[in-house]
Amino acid sequence: MSEGDAGERTRTVTWADPRAGMAAAKSMSGLEYLSAIARGEVPGAPIARVLGFSLVEVSEGRAVFEVEPAEFHYNPIGTVHGGLAATLLDSALACAVHSTLPVGAGYTTLELHVNLVRAITGDTGRLTCTGEVIHVGGRVATAQGRLTDASGKLYAHGTTTCMVFRPSGPGGRE
Repeated sequence: MSEGDAGERTRTVTWADPRAGMAAAKSMSGLEYLSAIARGEVPGAPIARVLGFSLVEVSEGRAVFEVEPAEFHYNPIGTVHGGLAATLLDSALACAVHSTLPVGAGYTTLELHVNLVRAITGDTGRLTCTGEVIHVGGRVATAQGRLTDASGKLYAHGTTTCMVFRPSGPGGRE
């Protein structure tokens, strides 16, 4: 098919200005901030809207995201692109770490390792990605996660290492 053929599909995506969420994050602990996103009180990340996933549960050291795989997630060979699983794992793992941080602390992903163990298609059904902290230290945090279907079947799993930025003093970061 060429561009403009009848087989073309359209998807419209809208999202909130991410600056509102970034501003709110500065005055909340990681758990408070992520809980506000899960409740819909603070806008989530635009990438979640673009890819159609959402934060559905968060507690200290744990974050859970859900997605319904669809045709717009497909790669050219007719399965969901592995980047969706990687993005879900990166989000769940990093948010699990974020949920343990106090007001003023931040983090960034240093390393992400993803194992794709089963193909995902639009027929797979809702997937749940659960991230859980393994260790949070002064500068480094690690977490692990699993991407499963409603019956618990594993589709991907992974680990992350995050660098943690602690506040250096009143109102500041290191």
